[in-house]
Amino acid sequence: MKKLLSVLLTGAMAVSMLAGCGGGSAAPETQAAASGETAAAEEGGEQAEAPGTGKVALVTNTVSQNEEEYRSAESMTQKYGDRIVHVTWPDNFMTEQEQMITTVSKLAADPEIKAIIINQAVPGTNAAIDKLLETRDDMLIIYGTPQENPEDVATRADIILQPNELDMGPAMVEQAAKMGAKTFVHYSFPRHMAQVLLSARRELIKEKCAELGIEYVDATAPDPTGDSGTTGAQQFILEDVPKMVAQYGKDTAFFSTNCAMQVPLIKACVSEGAIYPQPCCPSPYHGYPAALGLVSEEDSAVEKMNIQDIVDQTTKALDEAGVLGRFSTWPVPVSMMMTVAGTEYAFEWMAGNTNGKLDLDVLKEKMDEYAGLDCNMSPYTDDAGTSYDNYQLIMMDYLTYGEE
Repeated sequence: MKKLLSVLLTGAMAVSMLAGCGGGSAAPETQAAASGETAAAEEGGEQAEAPGTGKVALVTNTVSQNEEEYRSAESMTQKYGDRIVHVTWPDNFMTEQEQMITTVSKLAADPEIKAIIINQAVPGTNAAIDKLLETRDDMLIIYGTPQENPEDVATRADIILQPNELDMGPAMVEQAAKMGAKTFVHYSFPRHMAQVLLSARRELIKEKCAELGIEYVDATAPDPTGDSGTTGAQQFILEDVPKMVAQYGKDTAFFSTNCAMQVPLIKACVSEGAIYPQPCCPSPYHGYPAALGLVSEEDSAVEKMNIQDIVDQTTKALDEAGVLGRFSTWPVPVSMMMTVAGTEYAFEWMAGNTNGKLDLDVLKEKMDEYAGLDCNMSPYTDDAGTSYDNYQLIMMDYLTYGEE
C-alpha cells in the first residue's frame, strides 16, 4: 500500500492550489451557469447557438442523489434546447445495472447524438459504455467523477474529469488543522472504500493526521444504497456525530464520502459546534443551503441563488450559530463545472475546433470560463507510473466562512 500511495501521490501532488480562490467569505465572479442562474439567459428566452451539428447526451444522477449534477444538465438543456438530451441513472444504480445499459443503448441508437457526458460515472457505467461501443465508436465519451477502477475507466472514456481526491485528502486535514481540529473523523462504507482513489485518499488522510498530531478516527456508516436506505444513513449521521463530539470534544473535524450524508453532517456539526472542512463534492451549494434552512427541502438553492448569495447567507447563518471559522468548502461547484465545461467542449469538438477528441488546451479554456478562475489540472498516474492525459484531476483552494 505504501508503494501504491507513493506513486499515486507522485502523479497527483503536482497540482498546485489555486491562488486567491478562498481567503474570505466572498465568492469569485463566475459566469451564469456557475452561479446557479439559468444558462438560458438570452433576452426573450432565445436559446444559444451551439457550434457544429449533432446532439450531446447528458447522463446524471437524479435530484435525490446529487442535485448539482442534475441541475447542471438542466441548465445546458435550457441553454441549447434540443441539442441536449438529458437522462438520469436509476436511483438504486447498484442493483439496476441492466437498466443503466438500456439507458445508454437507447442514446447510442440515436445517430444525431455525437457525444455523451456521464456525471457521475457510477459503478456499472463501464458495462453500459461497452455496450455502446459495440455499435458506436464515433462518439465523444466524457466521464465525470468515475467510481470504477481508473485504469479501466481510462480505456473507455476519451476524457475523464474528477476532483483530485488524492491531493484533497491531505489538503482537507491541513484545512481542518487551521480551523483548530484535534481529531478527524472519516465516515464511509465498504462500497466507497473499494474505489482505488477513495481508499488511497483515506490512507493519505491518516498519514497527514499523524504528521500534524491529529487523532484519526475511521467510522463506518450505513451505505445509502443498502437496506436502511438514504433515510437510515442520514439518521445514523445525526445520531453518531453527537456521540463522537462527546468522546473527542468539539475540536473534531468530520468528513463523509457520500453526498446524501452532507446535509445531516452539516446540521450535526453546527449543532455540536464541531468542524466541517468540506463536503465530499466541494461546492457552496452542496449540503449547506438545506442544512442551514436557507431553502426548504422541496426548493433548489441552485435554481434560486447565485454563488455570492449563497455564500453571504451561509456566512450569516453560521455566524448566528456561533461557528464561523469552523466551516469551509471550495468556491466553485465542481460537479456542475464538469457537466457545463464538458458540454461546451463537446460542441467545439463537433465543430472541428479541437485537436482530436482530447485537446487539453480547449478543455482548460472551457473549465476556466466556467469557474472564472485559473483551474489547475494534472493527469492521473497509476501505481506503475503510467500517466493518463485523458484522466484529469482538479484541485482548488478553500473558501473559509467568516475568514477575512
